[in-house]
Amino acid sequence: MQSATGALLLVLLLISGSCAQRRGANPPKKPENPIEKVQAKDNFSPAQFSGKWFLIGVASRCEYLKENHYRLEATTIVVSADPKDTKKLPISTFRQLDGICWEIRHGYQQTGAPGRYSLKVRGYKSNVDVVVGDTDYNTYAMLYFQKQRSISVKLYARSATVANNIIEKYEQSVKEQGIEEDFIYYFPKYGFCKSADQFHILKA
Repeated sequence: MQSATGALLLVLLLISGSCAQRRGANPPKKPENPIEKVQAKDNFSPAQFSGKWFLIGVASRCEYLKENHYRLEATTIVVSADPKDTKKLPISTFRQLDGICWEIRHGYQQTGAPGRYSLKVRGYKSNVDVVVGDTDYNTYAMLYFQKQRSISVKLYARSATVANNIIEKYEQSVKEQGIEEDFIYYFPKYGFCKSADQFHILKA
């Protein structure tokens, strides 16, 4: 059961945009940090960001995604900002695996300015850097993830579909990160799961 759980976590985290070598790999040299160039949302408000978001697309050069993008499942997240602890942003990811709904719970820890977070990933030596780059809180949100200086960009929306102008804005933001359009993968708009039972909740 433990190995199956670990495999599930790895798959989910890879699909979420954190695609890097596992623990034990030699770390790369440290040139300029790309994620530091990404501008966080001005005056980012975790309270306004709270609630349900649908994962619309992910842009990444991840080899796993390239080979397995046809396996993508409809995915949602629920953000639960805690006014008593503004430095931590709890996020639950919901998606199906073999017809079963799973919930994966993460704790995003604020680093520096609001909108910048660090995510500890089980099985990896270093954390994932996360930046809430752009959002209007009511329609869409673009999040940037960095693992070992490789950036991926995810588009979320308050509904399963988004307007074309939002898609165009997202694709332009992806292009600005040097990621070609061929590496953008869009998620299904059906098959969402709402909740998981106590046996299918994982803490990442």
